[in-house]
Amino acid sequence: MIRLENLTKTFDTPNGTVVAADKVNMEVPSGEICILLGPSGCGKTTALKMINRLIPPSSGKIFINGEDTSGLNDIELRRKIGYVIQQIGLFPNMTIEENICVVPRLLGWDLKRARARAAELLALVGLEPRLFLKRYPKELSGGQQQRVGVIRALAADPPVMLMDEPFGAIDPINREIIQDEFLKMQATLKKTIMFVSHDIDEAVKMGDKIAIFRAGKIEQYDAPDRILAHPVNAFVADFVGADRTLKRLRLITAEEVADPDAPVIARHGRAADAAAMLRNSDHRFLVVIDADHRPVGYVTAEEAEGSSGLVGDLAHPLPATVPVRADLRAVVSEMFAHDTLWLTLVDDGGRFAGVVTQPAVTRCLGETYARANAA
Repeated sequence: MIRLENLTKTFDTPNGTVVAADKVNMEVPSGEICILLGPSGCGKTTALKMINRLIPPSSGKIFINGEDTSGLNDIELRRKIGYVIQQIGLFPNMTIEENICVVPRLLGWDLKRARARAAELLALVGLEPRLFLKRYPKELSGGQQQRVGVIRALAADPPVMLMDEPFGAIDPINREIIQDEFLKMQATLKKTIMFVSHDIDEAVKMGDKIAIFRAGKIEQYDAPDRILAHPVNAFVADFVGADRTLKRLRLITAEEVADPDAPVIARHGRAADAAAMLRNSDHRFLVVIDADHRPVGYVTAEEAEGSSGLVGDLAHPLPATVPVRADLRAVVSEMFAHDTLWLTLVDDGGRFAGVVTQPAVTRCLGETYARANAA
C-alpha cells in the first residue's frame, strides 16, 4: 500500500515560487496499479519521484505499507521500491542475466539464488531464459529490452514499483504485447504500482485506479470506469475525450457479455434438427462446429426450415471469430469491419465459447453506467 498525505513540492525560481505538487492526497491499495495522468507539467512525475526521493518533498508524508518513509535513509527507502523509466538504462557491457542480478547481488543474495530469480522473471514476460540469459542488450529488440528493464526492477522482490512512462517509446504493436505480458505478470505477483502515463487508453487498460492531475492537484481519483462514465468536471471530461463511451469498451471482455449457451450443431447434423432447435431459441442462427468443437460456419433459421439435407451443406463461413479475452472495443471493431451484429467466440484452443451480439454489448454498457452511478 502507498499513501500520500498532503504531499507538496515547491521550487524557487527567479520569478517566484512554483508549486509542482500541491497537497496531493491519495492511497493505492496493496496489489493495485494506479495510473497518474495529466498534461505536461501537471505534477504527476514530480509526485512519483518524491516517493523514492529522487525529488525531496517540501512537505507532507509518504507511507509504504503503513511505514512513514521519512524515517528511512535513501538507500533503505529505495531497497523497498522498484523503479522503471522509459529509457530503460540496461548496462550494455553486462549480459541480460547480469543486468537482472545487479540489485539482488548488491543486497547480498548468493549467485545461485540471483540467477534463479533472473530465469524465473524472464519466463514471466515471455522471454525463454535459455535463449536470453547470456545475450547482451544490443542483441535484443527495443521491446525485449523494455521487458528486461521492467523485470530488473522486480528482481529483488520490492513491495512497491514506480514506473515513469515505461512503454512510451515502444511502437504500438509491441506496446500492446508488453502491456499484456505485464498484466499477466501482475496477476501473479500482485505488486503495488504507481505508473505515470500520457496515454488514456493505456491507463484504462492497465489501471485499477486513475489519478488525473492538473496544476499540481488531483482533479479526480477513481476507478477507470467511473472516470469515463462520470467525469467530475469539464477538465476531466475533455482530458479523457469525447469518445469516452468507446474507451469504456476496453474495460469489458467478450467473455463477460457472451452467451455461452447459444445453439450449436455438428456439421453432419440434420437441417430439420437445426430448425427444431431454433424454434425453441431466441437466436435466428446456429453455429456449426466440427468434431473438435471448433466453429466452422453458421446456418440461419430460414435456411434450416423446410430443408431435408445436412447442416454442413447449408453452412456459411463465419465472418470472423474473436478470442474470449478480447475487449469489447476489438469485438465492436470486428463487427463493423464484417458488417455483422454478432460474432462467435473461441477459447485458447480455438473451441466454441459462445456468441456475442451487438445488443448484448449495448446492454452491458448501460448496466456498467448504472453500477458506476451507484458506486
